[in-house]
Amino acid sequence: MLVIIKGAGDLASGVAVRLHRAGIGLVMTEIAHPTAIRRPVSFCRAVWENVAEVEGIRARLAFGVEEAYSVVRSGEIAVLVDPEADCAQALQPDALVDATLAKRNLNTRIGDAPAVLALGPGFTAGVDCHAVIETMRGHDLGRVLTNGSAQPNTGVPGLIAGYGSERILRAPRGGFWQTDKEIGAHVEKGETVATVDGEPVYASLTGVLRGLLPDGTPVTRGMKSGDVDPRDRPEYCFTVSDKARAIGGGVLEALLMLSGGVWQGKPVR
Repeated sequence: MLVIIKGAGDLASGVAVRLHRAGIGLVMTEIAHPTAIRRPVSFCRAVWENVAEVEGIRARLAFGVEEAYSVVRSGEIAVLVDPEADCAQALQPDALVDATLAKRNLNTRIGDAPAVLALGPGFTAGVDCHAVIETMRGHDLGRVLTNGSAQPNTGVPGLIAGYGSERILRAPRGGFWQTDKEIGAHVEKGETVATVDGEPVYASLTGVLRGLLPDGTPVTRGMKSGDVDPRDRPEYCFTVSDKARAIGGGVLEALLMLSGGVWQGKPVR
């Protein structure tokens, strides 16, 4: 089975880890300048580093469809700079997963592949895709929805150790993000984590930096630029999150459902 995953941020990469371990060939598509903050667990790092590894699984930047095929045949995940996932026309995947988490449907259509899945709000199962995977933390996280839509975006991050919005570091203004901190570093509440054109960005709670934009990244006012984990466990910064693992399990479940031969009374292939 060959699956295209649109997006290669941390949640998309968690999905990729689960599918790869199940023996599924993967091509991930990304924009030219990804802004994932959880870089150690995001395969989008391959865009600027050529190779990215998450939990022992390697992804490699490919230049074109033929090279992507070669990377997948070698047992690695291929990453293509292809924001519109135009490669699907040539690759003819068995399934396509929209994991961009854009909170709206940008250009995914139910006819893009024999099985089309989408993560989170902005999609309606049976209209935009064959199934939607719930991404909201809580009782239904990872649930496969074959009718309707995921819960709407609240704009409020899920709670970790009782903290939600407080965990997020945002750019105070437009400019260039400057920091000498590293992901996994301990910070105290009120400590300066970064500056944007001289304006400081303070840690709003004590913990470890689970996510952080690279030094020199251009940012806009209010842009999510970092994440403090109050559990203060550096090792959590370098493994797939519980949320990504649950969503990945939902995607795998949906793919197995779809590959059973019949979907809503019609052959999948």
